[in-house]
Amino acid sequence: QVQLVESGGGLVQPGGSRGLSCSASGTIFVILNMAWYRQAPGKQRELVAIITREGPSKYSDDVKGRFTISRDNARNTIHLQMNNLIPEDTAVYYCNADVISNQTMTSSAYWGQGTQVTVSS
Repeated sequence: QVQLVESGGGLVQPGGSRGLSCSASGTIFVILNMAWYRQAPGKQRELVAIITREGPSKYSDDVKGRFTISRDNARNTIHLQMNNLIPEDTAVYYCNADVISNQTMTSSAYWGQGTQVTVSS
């Protein structure tokens, strides 16, 4: 099995910054795409940013220019740096990874438990 553990959530004032981290562990042969999603109350889960193993990334229009996703393949971790936060960024943020298992050599998608980010004064 594969576990994803997020950290870094909390309360942030509007205009502030916050960094989220996600670490993957378990029966990992290789991790392909990694991503951050978020889900606000009453809304569907949406993609925030995605990064390939080689490094290219994409962002939702809502966060483009404010958020930066990065990864460390050696440590199986990703980081989301969030700047100029606004109240609309308030949500539970989830880490997602496409992992090829070292036991089955097949790919599966895994999710972290989520971390709450609240942007409020």
